[in-house]
Amino acid sequence: MEFFAWCMIAAGLGMGIGSFGTGIGQGMAIKSAVEGVARNPGVSGKILTTMMIGLAMIESLAIYVFVVAMIILFANPFTEQVMSLVTK
Repeated sequence: MEFFAWCMIAAGLGMGIGSFGTGIGQGMAIKSAVEGVARNPGVSGKILTTMMIGLAMIESLAIYVFVVAMIILFANPFTEQVMSLVTK
């Protein structure tokens, strides 16, 4: 049963680190876009479009981390091997 506890800890830490990195990345992207629009308001449309594409790319990292955490929790490929070792 210790294996499943470690799986929960790993999934939680992965989500925390992934969310932290995603939040920092999105904050920096928005900060830079706002500074760019403040310097040159004439190109705000291009800057905002590029920012939105970048934010979608950054957000995909959080989705990938979530998918890996769910795989670790619910579809772990090593569950059978661990359970066979525990029952021996």
